[in-house]
Amino acid sequence: MNTIEQKLNDYKEDFAWLADDNEKVEYIIDLGKKNTPLDPAEKNDDTLVKGCSSRAWLVMECKDGKVHIKAEGESALAKGMIALLLSLFNDRPAEEILAFDPKQLYTLGLDTLLSPVRQQGLEAFLGYVYGFAQKCKEQTNG
Repeated sequence: MNTIEQKLNDYKEDFAWLADDNEKVEYIIDLGKKNTPLDPAEKNDDTLVKGCSSRAWLVMECKDGKVHIKAEGESALAKGMIALLLSLFNDRPAEEILAFDPKQLYTLGLDTLLSPVRQQGLEAFLGYVYGFAQKCKEQTNG
């Protein structure tokens, strides 16, 4: 399995082939079309990501030191961003997630693709993932 950095570099290479920001947004939206939706019972107030401009839900589990993530967003762009983030962080050891600097995501040019409000949603989502990864690490290391 590729590391988070390797997967991010794959996205950078893909983005380099795209002509402009509109094509990059379309690429992200297309990623979201492949994401498996959550079970309706998993979409509730406990799993709702607070801080996103459109509603998004995040379900995480820690098993054998790995963070398992399922998520879904309402808008097409949120779905795409979630699919991108899941491909980076799902089924990863908590320690690998915590060692990865999430600011590296902006090397994809997300600051120009996402409005400030959507960037806040990204930060909120990452806050949940990193907070859970820390708990998973502590739980695993006892």
